[in-house]
Amino acid sequence: MDDTGSVNGGLLTGGGVMRFPADKPLRLDGGGVLASLEIAYKTYGALNADKSNAVLVCHALTGDQHAASVHPVTGKPGWWDRVIGPGLPLDPARYFIICTNVIGGCMGSTGPSSIDAATGKPYGLTFPMITIADMVRAQAMLIEALGIETLFAAVGGSMGGMQVLRWASDYPEKLFSAVCIAAAARHSAQNIAFHEVGRQAIMADPDWRGGDYLSHGVRPEKGLAVARMAAHITYLSEAALQRKFGRELQRDGLSWGFDADFQVESYLRHQGAAFVDRFDANSYLYITRALDYFDLAASFDGQLARAFERARHVKFCVLSFSSDWLYPTAESRDVVRALNAAGCRASFVEIETDKGHDAFFLDEPQLDATLRGFLNAQAEARGLS
Repeated sequence: MDDTGSVNGGLLTGGGVMRFPADKPLRLDGGGVLASLEIAYKTYGALNADKSNAVLVCHALTGDQHAASVHPVTGKPGWWDRVIGPGLPLDPARYFIICTNVIGGCMGSTGPSSIDAATGKPYGLTFPMITIADMVRAQAMLIEALGIETLFAAVGGSMGGMQVLRWASDYPEKLFSAVCIAAAARHSAQNIAFHEVGRQAIMADPDWRGGDYLSHGVRPEKGLAVARMAAHITYLSEAALQRKFGRELQRDGLSWGFDADFQVESYLRHQGAAFVDRFDANSYLYITRALDYFDLAASFDGQLARAFERARHVKFCVLSFSSDWLYPTAESRDVVRALNAAGCRASFVEIETDKGHDAFFLDEPQLDATLRGFLNAQAEARGLS
């Protein structure tokens, strides 16, 4: 394990890469095995004496472990630095916050761009298929290695929310509370369809080279950028796009060609171009597939409530956004109904906003207030100062 600690802008940070020996492999749902597993993670704050204040933050599809610290590739602030920090809902003065890069990722955890010890080359498409449950299983290995028996909370939005639900189902004994934001208990046909468009864009890029592009010194940047552009549309709402861009032009007059005439076109192109600098194309394929495979009720004969039967002691908070059409409120309500049917204690809030799915990344005071109120109540119940 590489473990470093530093004070960054008043925020105590740590983390590194947890390396597991070959005799502690991660066995995957699809039948594959990852030996010599590596999990990259960041921590914020300090673990208290009885190790009761640990919070696991689970990232979304294109996120990573740098939730509240400067990203080493882009130089930009962490993706949730408006929630994690002094005086914020996840205050490192109170909590020991852990965020991992999921397996299959590309920021230090074992993934398709990692070197396969058997060949000495990047895995590429020889990397085994993974699931959300596999991601959570790897996180549980890390939490155990850190000497933490029970998490005070698991918190996440989008794919992170799916990981939180999986934690509640698979490891309820290791969980005191859970916050699921803008997520669902399974991926819809529409979401699978959007992901397939993105994957096909990547695989159609001549530089993809059957997934072996790293060995050829190239990257399928154009295909990955298109995949990001298509996905990014789903993260916003029509109202947000209209408010931000409308039909405003980039310049005076039309080009009468295929340049980016409209501001929304330029915005999407920028999103695509920026994304390829920090994300691996094969990781995008594997992680989107893991999302598509996610169906929490499938292991319980299609009865979602059964997934939470062992989690009756866990306190849940489920949040959705009124304008989220990627994971609409109805899907969060399905989760809440299943929790109630299982006898779990669950609070639910639909936040009125026109910002779409990505609202949990943005300035949304009601989200902050709900998170703060729920976590404060649970901290008091657990006796955290």
